[in-house]
Amino acid sequence: MKKFYFIVLFFPGILLGQNYTSYFTGNPDDVSTDHQFGVCLMGGAAESDEAMRWFLEKADGGDVLVLRASGSDGYNDYFYSELGVSVNSVETIVVHYADGAVDPYVLQKVAQAEAIWFTGGNQWNYVSYFKGNAMQDALNHHVNVKQAAIGGTSAGMAILGSYYFDARNGTVNSAQALSNPYVSRVSLGYNDFLEVPFLENVVTDTHYDNPDRRGRHTVFLARMATDHGVRSFGIASEEFTAVCIDADGTARVFGEYPDFQDFAYFLQANCTHEFEPETCEPGTPLHWQRENEAIKVYKVPGTVTGENYFELDLWENGSGGTWEHWYVENGNFIAEPGSSIDCSTVSVEEMDFTQLVLTPNPVSNTLQVIYDKPLKVEVFDILGQRLLRKNTQALDFIDFSELRPGIYFVRTTCADSERVFRIVKK
Repeated sequence: MKKFYFIVLFFPGILLGQNYTSYFTGNPDDVSTDHQFGVCLMGGAAESDEAMRWFLEKADGGDVLVLRASGSDGYNDYFYSELGVSVNSVETIVVHYADGAVDPYVLQKVAQAEAIWFTGGNQWNYVSYFKGNAMQDALNHHVNVKQAAIGGTSAGMAILGSYYFDARNGTVNSAQALSNPYVSRVSLGYNDFLEVPFLENVVTDTHYDNPDRRGRHTVFLARMATDHGVRSFGIASEEFTAVCIDADGTARVFGEYPDFQDFAYFLQANCTHEFEPETCEPGTPLHWQRENEAIKVYKVPGTVTGENYFELDLWENGSGGTWEHWYVENGNFIAEPGSSIDCSTVSVEEMDFTQLVLTPNPVSNTLQVIYDKPLKVEVFDILGQRLLRKNTQALDFIDFSELRPGIYFVRTTCADSERVFRIVKK
């Protein structure tokens, strides 16, 4: 196919009235392709070429948009011609101010892209420029309605979880966060920005090996559990490692192991009724022990073929990795070899209720609750986030019509007894 090159450069002398700078490479005519959903999380430093090929292939020859808040066109040639994956165009848009994020031209390019990539830099710039405006809406439409690919490296990875470290007050190291989980530098956002599938209640972290960020990442999870009362989850990548998530939730890990120690980490608060930290208070060192199993971690080596993986549909199974236990004793982070997660004690029946029926299962739109006494009914997703709570009568109905297909847990409580049902939404 004949290639067209179209480059637009706005130089600093022209930027007085310009809220963004565009660098364009490729065919200027928009195309529609059979693109696919995918999420690529890159830990920083140099990109994994294999992971970037995976990401570009999701665009199926379409248009790739690089969004950044600093820098220039370093990705254009790399994505367009150096990886051997054909795409229609690569455009880098450097947004200088919040007004640039909602410029009609920029929003149009977001709408037309088959894949969107965020670069590194300062994640607070991304949050302050893109959050709470038309850009936020456009990005969520791209990944949830258009079901197209999205990804990022370093700061670009940090913003993709629904729970995120925004760096509003600068960065924070592990020692600072562990000694005071509420120090001002631990500035976090929750469920108010991007809505990326499989990253609900997930906080990401990057550059995991340089410096060691396991301690601060643990604090992020502790804050989520304490502040919001939900089991917290995390995904982290070392600097030359990438996590690539397919539409079925399989998170493949790319790197150059065993030549290099390239790992990704999948963290979760242990699947127990009492999962919150014992002590997570302002001005006090974090204490999150829970019998030395506060956080279950699946550590996965990244390879050039990406054959090692973790499954994000249930957060229980993987291949090629090893389990670890992480916990904190009065501000001191500890990691040890561990055992696999076991959610059977909280995802199945705990006490029997005579004649209690929830039907149908699988459910399409309406779940019927049949019981001879009033109940408190709560619906949770697989990450432990409560989606609904209501008090039911002897015969009542729960509306599932707005929920996405997947697995949910319905907890019913009567007096001091409870029972948990596993419900499948079709």
